[in-house]
Amino acid sequence: MSITIFHNPNCGTSRNVLQMIRDTGVEPEVVEYLKTGWTADQLTGLFAAAGLTPREAMRTRGDLAEGLGLLNEGTSDATILSAMVEHPVLVERPFVRTPRGTVLARPKETVLEVL
Repeated sequence: MSITIFHNPNCGTSRNVLQMIRDTGVEPEVVEYLKTGWTADQLTGLFAAAGLTPREAMRTRGDLAEGLGLLNEGTSDATILSAMVEHPVLVERPFVRTPRGTVLARPKETVLEVL
C-alpha cells in the first residue's frame, strides 16, 4: 500500500500519525512540506481529495494567519491558498494520502479511516 504523509517533524500530532502508519508495517513516503513547499495545484488537489476548503485546512494557531488578515470572513479561498503557497506553515497538518482516501489527520485517530 502506498501512503504519503505531509509531515512536520516539529509537530507532536504529525509525529504520532507517522508512528501510527509505521505501526501498520508500512513505511510511508514522508514529505516535509516546510522544506519542499507547496504549489497551488498540489494544495488544490490535496484539499479536494480530503473534501476541505482552503479555509478549513488552514492552520490558525499562532499569529501568522491573523497577521495576514486570513481569518477575516471576507477573505477568499484564492487569497488563503496563495498565502499557503507563500507560507507553507499555514497548512494544517498532517495530511495523509492512501489508496483508501485522503484525510487531515487531526485528531490523529482520523488517520485510521484511510489505513
